[in-house]
Amino acid sequence: MNLNLSDITFVIVTYKSESVIQECLNTLPSDSKKIIIENSNNINFKKDLKLKYDNIEVILSENIGMGAGNNIGIKACKTKFAYVLNPDTKLNQNTIKNLLNGLNQISDFTIASPLNDDPSYPNYKINNLYNKDQNILSVDRIDGFSMLINLEKFSDNNFFDENFFLYLENDDLCLRVKNKNENIYIVKNSLINHIGGISKKQNLEYLRNWHWMWSKFYFNKKHYGFFKAFLKIFSNLLSSSLKFVFYLITFNHHKKKICQMRISGLINSILGNKSYFRLNN
Repeated sequence: MNLNLSDITFVIVTYKSESVIQECLNTLPSDSKKIIIENSNNINFKKDLKLKYDNIEVILSENIGMGAGNNIGIKACKTKFAYVLNPDTKLNQNTIKNLLNGLNQISDFTIASPLNDDPSYPNYKINNLYNKDQNILSVDRIDGFSMLINLEKFSDNNFFDENFFLYLENDDLCLRVKNKNENIYIVKNSLINHIGGISKKQNLEYLRNWHWMWSKFYFNKKHYGFFKAFLKIFSNLLSSSLKFVFYLITFNHHKKKICQMRISGLINSILGNKSYFRLNN
């Protein structure tokens, strides 16, 4: 391949991410193209970023979720590649250099990413480890916080499934790519830092549990059918129901609420309802 920084636009979906987005942007090459999709319609946030950074476009949007926000940014790209990043990620000094050098050694790819620099949390899934010692690792799925996407591979513009709001949209995209026998790679000497999941606010825990369960059933139904999806989530439904009763009688409101959110997410997904649950603030 002949891949250069000028071929790439960074796409970052934010939602009230003022505390982390500048750290992320400060690690990107200053001359790189950047598109921010702000899902809280915060006009002051847009003005601030436009003042501080060059080559940046900020698109305001409603709270439509990660996948739908990514799609807005991807479709606004004028380059051949879109690099989807979460706002709580940071590139290391040689991340882009090593990523480009690695990918220019291969003939073709559809999705690629640097490696998460925390070895306890690899940002990929792989079924066969035959090439585990190579720098360019062929994998089955990569996490959505870092995805370099070859837009020419998506002539139908079918990127992220917008039915997902928070979880598994990246798994869905990767599975569709692998089903077409296309390539997904991790470049191991290119490292990226992902903070991820640091908030312990109760309302965010409720949101995450609701959407994790909704997405788990929807993902499996989409790819494997209703019956297999129900078998996949039955233990979750049973466990959450039993725990709900236990926390109810032991007056543990927080954990009872988490179980309630998990049950609600599952039931709504089973019934075919949209992933509607949002926080009030």
